[in-house]
Amino acid sequence: MKKNILLFIGLLLAAAVSAQNWQPLFNGKNLKGWTRINGKAEYCVEDGAIVGTTKCNTPNTFLSTNKNYGDFILEFEFKVDDALNSGVQLRSHRKKDYRNNKVHGYQFEIDPSKRAWSGGIYDEERRGWLYPLTKNTAAQSAFKNNQWNTARVEACGKSIRTWINGVPCANLWDDVDADGFIGLQVHSIGDNKSLEGKKVAWRNIRICTEDVDKYLTPTTAPVVNCVDNELSPTEVAEGWTLLFNGKDTKGWRGAKLDNFPEKGWVIEDGILKVLSSDGAESTNGGDIVTDRTYKDFILSVDFKITEGANSGIKYFVDPTMNKGAGSAIGCEFQILDDQRHPDAKLGVKGNRKLGSLYDLIPAPEKKPFDINKFNTATIIVKGNHVEHWLNGEKLIEYDRNNQTFNALVAYSKYRDWPNFGNHKEGNILLQDHGNEVWFKNIKIKEL
Repeated sequence: MKKNILLFIGLLLAAAVSAQNWQPLFNGKNLKGWTRINGKAEYCVEDGAIVGTTKCNTPNTFLSTNKNYGDFILEFEFKVDDALNSGVQLRSHRKKDYRNNKVHGYQFEIDPSKRAWSGGIYDEERRGWLYPLTKNTAAQSAFKNNQWNTARVEACGKSIRTWINGVPCANLWDDVDADGFIGLQVHSIGDNKSLEGKKVAWRNIRICTEDVDKYLTPTTAPVVNCVDNELSPTEVAEGWTLLFNGKDTKGWRGAKLDNFPEKGWVIEDGILKVLSSDGAESTNGGDIVTDRTYKDFILSVDFKITEGANSGIKYFVDPTMNKGAGSAIGCEFQILDDQRHPDAKLGVKGNRKLGSLYDLIPAPEKKPFDINKFNTATIIVKGNHVEHWLNGEKLIEYDRNNQTFNALVAYSKYRDWPNFGNHKEGNILLQDHGNEVWFKNIKIKEL
């Protein structure tokens, strides 16, 4: 009986696939329906494949569809020379009022280099990498050099997902472009004559634009959400909750107040901003804390600092511990302009720099930090084990409620606060340190 049921299910799936309405984007004979744009690299048809050939001193060149596509499932095969980088544009555009007609939009990455990010999603001429395969390292072995590879792209609503040779690669949630053309890229090689004449090829290009939602494929690729202050369906299913909806201060109050501060904090364009005052702790609007406490969790916060700014994200906060001057007491993920704020030179061995457990454990030297962009702080708490991450890179990890941690506390500015850092749970806090700092995409997953 079990075999019969499995056979029946298999027949149903086969019937569903056969019912899918595929349309060819390439007839295998000529380039009808396509137009070369942006550069002067050459495209031709060889043995039933579109072949792009590199050319010196020309910008990125694209062979674009003459039609735009919104929701679709796209499949194609591709093969690329080892020395090249290439890609396939998705929902892309070319406009006179944007960078002088340059092609921009989502790109399915083709990357035969050792980096191995094929199948990732790049935002051409706009935001850069949206889904590098550092987000899904299991997919880095999917691409096969010097072979034909099979690609699948599912674009449905805000979801764009990719596969190579059946391996899930990218899983992006984004709302910048709902439609646009599809384009085959020959990457610029500058004046490097050793790369001139190298080839990238595509064949068996087909698209489905009807009943797309019926034919979507389950994926194991982790989701990357680029939509501000919104949870993707995957995140909702995984148990994430927004702590800030981009519209109001629901769920927050002043650390030393019964309600939200009447000054010092504003919401502008979906961003929660602590305003600049005199650079002192909690002398303007004051710190804000969540209405409720948290125990085991993953907390993710996007932040952007202004020049010379100081702030922090605290956890295991007990707002009743300090009713006097200064900030509320709790463990702190330090937010700091290390290059310009004097606090970076205080403390012990850099334990007041960006990403440190403030005044206790220093973060290691980090990649260059751009204060003009939003960065992501992640705090993971599992029982007594805690980790600090910045932009996907683990900075520090430590265990609390033990002799070593208590010794660190005893040597810090928190030595006189009873049971500091060892509470079972506490509030989450965003710090007012008198400098303008921006916050968005504040979300938590309880473990």
